Amino acid sequence: MNFLPRHASTVMRSVFLSPTAVDYARYHPTPDMIVNRYKLRGDIRLMNLSGMACTASVTAVGIASNMLQVMPWGSYALVVSTEIIGPLYYAGNMRSMQLSNILFRMGGAAKLLSTARTKARFRFEHLAQTITAANDAAYRCVYQEEDEKGNFGTAFSKDLIGVARDALKENITVTGPLVLPGSELLRVLLHRMAKKVLSSRRARQYIPSFCLAFEHFCIHVGGPAVITSVQHGLNLSDKHVEASRMTLHRFGNQLSASVWYELAYIEAKGWMNKGNRVWMIGFGAGYECNTVGWICIQPSSSADGPWASCIHRYPVDI
Repeated sequence: MNFLPRHASTVMRSVFLSPTAVDYARYHPTPDMIVNRYKLRGDIRLMNLSGMACTASVTAVGIASNMLQVMPWGSYALVVSTEIIGPLYYAGNMRSMQLSNILFRMGGAAKLLSTARTKARFRFEHLAQTITAANDAAYRCVYQEEDEKGNFGTAFSKDLIGVARDALKENITVTGPLVLPGSELLRVLLHRMAKKVLSSRRARQYIPSFCLAFEHFCIHVGGPAVITSVQHGLNLSDKHVEASRMTLHRFGNQLSASVWYELAYIEAKGWMNKGNRVWMIGFGAGYECNTVGWICIQPSSSADGPWASCIHRYPVDI
């Protein structure tokens, strides 16, 4: 299946496009393979973000945005995100390592970004990165190692959900002041003051309403428990997480590419309107929680994309 070219023109068909120099940011496989396959120009700049797992796509958007700020006006960056395509099948019997064989799937998406507004559909707003690798429990909650019989695989710790929740909390403290309205920030301040005055048992922790800042949420499809944890943590409705659950049901965990399939689901459903704000939340080994915000400036005129042949069947009861 000719997957990457299709998504280069449909998932985010033009977050900024122009006919000048190309910058290229991607992960697996090596960038040279794609340059050769599509006979790209010889003056492009190549970057490889291998090893950043599920958060690589969100991180690459931030890197591409920074690069474009120092390049000639109208330059564009091609960001390609894929699932791991190396031999990572685990052949042993440890249950904590067998999950990767069941959950991960193949997939890929490509996005074009530019400083030119022509044909653009989304405007990049902000990026917030949180890395908790200094904590040993967070560092080893998703870890590649050998089992006692020498079989190599990825082990998932029972602390994973708690680590992800803590990483999201840290990310929220950075993102909140950038996106929440003044009234909501005031409530957060008042609750913090009340918590200092009252005992910790009497003062409940206040969770700001990010539904006031974003209309759509693309939560990394790490698994049902991850999506549910984020939903409850942010007080989101079932509709807010529908794109994440249906992407997991239809395509599985595609690592860094999953958030773009969720964005395509929202568009295929016809939910995206001009001025709508999108919050992409990526989790990855390390442990990392990276988020990026977008504003829709031109809704898609078609429902083409990965959901074109099956969107009429969704949502399904899971």
